[in-house]
Amino acid sequence: MSRTAAPGPPPGGSPARPLRADAERNRQRIIAAAQQVFAQRGIDVTLDDIAHHAGVGVGTVYRRFANREELVEAIFETEIQRIIDVAEEALTCEDPWDGLVHFFTTAGQDFADDRGLREVLLIGTHGKDRVADARDRLSPAINAVIERAQRHGSLRDDIEVTDFPLIQMMLGTATQYSRAVSPGLWQRYLTLILDGLRANREAPTPLPHPALSQEEFERAAQ
Repeated sequence: MSRTAAPGPPPGGSPARPLRADAERNRQRIIAAAQQVFAQRGIDVTLDDIAHHAGVGVGTVYRRFANREELVEAIFETEIQRIIDVAEEALTCEDPWDGLVHFFTTAGQDFADDRGLREVLLIGTHGKDRVADARDRLSPAINAVIERAQRHGSLRDDIEVTDFPLIQMMLGTATQYSRAVSPGLWQRYLTLILDGLRANREAPTPLPHPALSQEEFERAAQ
């Protein structure tokens, strides 16, 4: 009995390459959607939420990422490394206080723009090895910025590296509270905090953002 020959590739080449390309496009679409959803809503979303935002079926998401933690690893290792890079950049500022302000301001903007980054970095219950390793690399980088400003005499000598995440949590709360009404309000409170961190100052630093009006406050509260 003769065997039927296996069908060959269709004209134009093997179908495997388009499938791999489609898979990679879907992966990138899922990552982009997850970045947006995490930034807007935080980490406590489902893969169904991300699939809907990406415009793909949830089965497609599960084929690329077994669970939400794999997505967190894929996205936030790089995001945390960017914060480390900012700390290292701050160390190149000629004035250590200016370096400290640069770090707090740039990191504060990142946290204001990305709720997911704030939660992954400051709460620390999401992500696995790669994110944990990135968090471990961040602490020495922040400590170097703080110690340099303290040696310079411009930063209070009783500030510790563990103060940084708590300060950012406070700013994050202000950001979430006022985002729909006054997205830049966190800058006002960062300036107040930095004035409190400075060892000596001749006068209060002008605040870069106005306080909420009573009407804005009530809208934010609702």
